Amino acid sequence: MAEYSVFSLIANALTGNRSWKPAWRAATPKPRYDVIIVGGGGHGLATAYYLAKEHGITDVAVLEKGYVGGGNVGRNTTIVRSNYLLPANSHFYEWSMKLWEGLSHDLNYNVMFSQRGVLNLAHSPAQMDAYARRGNAMRLAGIDAELMTREDVARFVPDLDVSPDARFPVHGGLLQPRGGTARHDAVAWGFARGADRRGVDIIENCEVIGFLRDGTGRITGVETTRGEIGAGKVGVAVAGSTSQVLSLAGIQHLPIESHVLQAFVSEPLKPLLDTVVTFGAGHLYISQSDKGGLVFGGDIDGYNSYAQRGNLPIVEDVASLLLTMFPSYGRLRLLRSWGGIMDMSMDGSPIITTGPLPGMYLNSGWCYGGFKATPASGWCFAWTIARDAPHDLNAAFTLDRFHSGAVIDERGAGPVPWHH
Repeated sequence: MAEYSVFSLIANALTGNRSWKPAWRAATPKPRYDVIIVGGGGHGLATAYYLAKEHGITDVAVLEKGYVGGGNVGRNTTIVRSNYLLPANSHFYEWSMKLWEGLSHDLNYNVMFSQRGVLNLAHSPAQMDAYARRGNAMRLAGIDAELMTREDVARFVPDLDVSPDARFPVHGGLLQPRGGTARHDAVAWGFARGADRRGVDIIENCEVIGFLRDGTGRITGVETTRGEIGAGKVGVAVAGSTSQVLSLAGIQHLPIESHVLQAFVSEPLKPLLDTVVTFGAGHLYISQSDKGGLVFGGDIDGYNSYAQRGNLPIVEDVASLLLTMFPSYGRLRLLRSWGGIMDMSMDGSPIITTGPLPGMYLNSGWCYGGFKATPASGWCFAWTIARDAPHDLNAAFTLDRFHSGAVIDERGAGPVPWHH
C-alpha cells in the first residue's frame, strides 16, 4: 500500500494534505460506452471493477446520481457472513466471503475486513435444533460453523445477559468464526479506485432520467441530467431505488418493496465487544467499530418509503432490544443514526439476472443482506453482463422464480417482505 504509506502520511501532514492524488478521476461522460452501470454504490462499483478485471471490458461508465458512498454502501451495519441454510444462498454468500478474505490485497486498499465471528443467539430448544440443522448444512457446504452451549456463549460474550431469569433466556447459539465486519465506505472507495485504475469512468452527480431504445425495443442507452449516453448494455444496480428507475423504462411491477432500515452508533468506548451478536428472536444485531462505537440495528420501518430517514418507534424498539440483551449498556449515549433504503424481495433472496428488457441487466432485491454480498454480487453481475448468461452461483436468482414458484425462501416466511 505504498500510495498510503507512512512516508506519504508524514509528507502530506507536513504540507497541509495538498498533495494527495484523487482516488478516482472526475470523468466526463462520453457519447457511448460498451457497458453502463446505473448506480455507483458498492454493487455497481464492484460490477464495474470485475467487468474490467475478469472480463477485460474497460469501456464502462458507472453513473451515480449523488456521490460515491452516499447510498446503502455507507448506510449499513457493516456485517459480513455466509451462514445460510439453502444451497443457492450458502454457495453464493460463501463465494462472497472468500472474495472478502482477499479483497484488501486484491484492491490494494485496506477495507478493514475483521473476521471477529458472527454469533446467532438461540432462545429455545427448537431454535437450537434449527441452528444445528443450519450448522450441519453449512459444514456440508464447506462453510465454518460451531454450535455453542449457553456456557460457551457466556464465555464468548461476557456482557450478554444469559441469566435464567432473563426476558429471553439464552439456550446457546450458532457461531460462524470467519464472519465479521468491514469498513463500509472503504469498500466503496476501494472498488471505485480499483475500477478507475482499470479505465472505468465513474461519473458522479449524473442521474438517469430515462432509457433509450431502438426500433425493436432494445435498451441502447440512457438519458441523464448530463445528456444522452449510448451503450451496448445497461446494468441497473440501484438497490432501494430499483422500482423508481425501472419505471423510467415502463416497468411498473416488480416483486420488491422499498423500506427504510435504520442503524445506530453509540459514543466511542474502550474495546468491550469483540464479535458480532445477532438476537433473532427480537431482531437485533450489534458489533463494535474500530473507532469504539457500538454499531447496531434491528427491523425495517414497517411502511414503504424512499426516504433515507426513519421514525422513532423503531428507535425505541431497537434500543429496548439492546438493553434487554445487554443491560450494562443502559447508560450509553447514542451518537448518531442513519437510514438506508432496502429493496425487499418477496422471498428475501436477491435478483441478479438478464433483463427484464433486451439490453438490460438487473441487480436488486438485497433486503438486509446487500453489504455482505458486495464482492460476489459484483463478480456475478459482471459475469452475467459479459456473457449474457448467469454464472452457476447466481443462476437461481432470477425474476422468473416469482412466476414459477421456485422461490428461495430462507426463513419460510412467505411473500411478506418485512418478515425476511
